[in-house]
Amino acid sequence: MTHTIERLGHLGDGIAPGPVYAARTLPGEVIEGEVAKGRIAAPRILTPSPERVAPPCRHYGACGGCALQHASDAFVAGWKREVVQTALAAQGIEAEVGAPLTSTRNSRRRATLSGRRTKKGTLVGFHGRASGTITEIPGCTLLHPDLLAGLPACHALTLAGASRKGEMALTLTRSDTGLDVAVTGGKPLDAQMRMELAQIAGQHDLARLSWEGELIAGARPPVQGFGVARVAPPPGAFLQATAEGQAALTDAVRRMVGPAKTVIDLFAGSGTFALPLAESAEVHAVEGDRAMLDALDRGWRTATGLKSVTTEPRDLFRRPLLPDELSRFAAAVIDPPRAGAEAQVQELARAAVPTIAAVSCNPVTFARDARILLAAGYTLGPVTVVDQFRWSPHVELVAAFRLAHMPQR
Repeated sequence: MTHTIERLGHLGDGIAPGPVYAARTLPGEVIEGEVAKGRIAAPRILTPSPERVAPPCRHYGACGGCALQHASDAFVAGWKREVVQTALAAQGIEAEVGAPLTSTRNSRRRATLSGRRTKKGTLVGFHGRASGTITEIPGCTLLHPDLLAGLPACHALTLAGASRKGEMALTLTRSDTGLDVAVTGGKPLDAQMRMELAQIAGQHDLARLSWEGELIAGARPPVQGFGVARVAPPPGAFLQATAEGQAALTDAVRRMVGPAKTVIDLFAGSGTFALPLAESAEVHAVEGDRAMLDALDRGWRTATGLKSVTTEPRDLFRRPLLPDELSRFAAAVIDPPRAGAEAQVQELARAAVPTIAAVSCNPVTFARDARILLAAGYTLGPVTVVDQFRWSPHVELVAAFRLAHMPQR
């Protein structure tokens, strides 16, 4: 029996009537294959889409790190734009949505790889699609070359620190001073292992190595640039996936905040937006992770030419800032996790903060929260789509909300 793909789902799978799901297929394609639990695991393409291309990465067939390398860049960009438009339309919102700003190949500066010991040695790479099998990725077209250069270090760490029955997670982050590696899921530390791991870090010139959050070796602070400030985030801390993506989001936020002299940055992380904004405004940064705030504060104190930056550790899901705390700010920046920030957005609306620059990694929760602001009298400006996660179904965006009659602050 044949099936015709009508559209892509939110994970990038093709969907045929039924519904029947088929990975790595495109709208308009006619396919066949055995259906099990509503899914064709290995579809055969009978009629390919004109948007189908040869995957640029030789690992694509086995690796689950990318989902859309079989589609043309133009198709993926159009689909991601449509994802945002569909999410907004579901909330009754019309907005101008621009074409995505897509990061270049081999630009991912942060990734989490899996490592496992085997009888013959080690495996390090990404899992296969919906599989526990690890695929090695020496020719990956997604990761920055500096991350790929760190693969030998990952193999050495896996050999030294992985159990035969378990699997380690190795988070690699490219910094201005070298590779930052944070490991979880490894064997418990003892004195001998600490020495061995520190030797590996030195042999491979790692800027920093941490194990289950404990610092093992720190040859140099793994510095990231946030505007003129230099920050060393804590091990495994959130960081925008590409330098290009960070620059695009930061430029957009700066334009949206404009001449505001007092800004509150909610879910501030280690200062991605707070520190660049402090070049022209006083900023209050609020974040639930104290270690990230401490890194932000150190970056501010060692930078020159920045205005005042204050910090506040606070769980904004359990205890959002209230209108009396927000009303003194001329602008707000908010960059929540995928769940969005419904409770905090409600308080922003009540406080009537004149300008809100909203960054989101989930168009669905962004649209839900946007409806709250629109109902409170805000207008929504053009939506900028930023595609840092090339060849994945992941979509990020940034947009400004403004009150029609802004109070002077």
